[in-house]
Amino acid sequence: MTASPQDDWRERLRGQGYRLTPQRELILAAVDALGHATPDEVHAEVRKHSSAVNVSTVYRTLEVLQELGLVRHTHLSDRAPTYHSVSDHEHFHLVCRNCGKVTSVDADVARGLVERLTADLGFVPDIGHLALHGHCADCG
Repeated sequence: MTASPQDDWRERLRGQGYRLTPQRELILAAVDALGHATPDEVHAEVRKHSSAVNVSTVYRTLEVLQELGLVRHTHLSDRAPTYHSVSDHEHFHLVCRNCGKVTSVDADVARGLVERLTADLGFVPDIGHLALHGHCADCG
């Protein structure tokens, strides 16, 4: 019998010496529910379910979850980083400078760039952290 993704993240947390707390579960559930969210947006979502979680707990927990590989972050604006779950497909982001629309793009789209950077420079990019800023088709 294989472990569910939920069991897997719980085991990863315990395996690294972290306790499984209701706050951590709420924060990870909020990231999953929101898709892409800043720590303040995660905090607002968590507060719908519990008033016992403060914003500093959210920031610390997001750092722990990222260290464990359960969430990732990228910079979609000059504000706080935006977090997303790793249970989603590997992707990078297109951010419209005009309307702010964020589009998730499958990592395979950047395969040629990744291969070229690796072959020419010996550099292996972290595509999930990538955000390209420009203008969407609607804003031209």
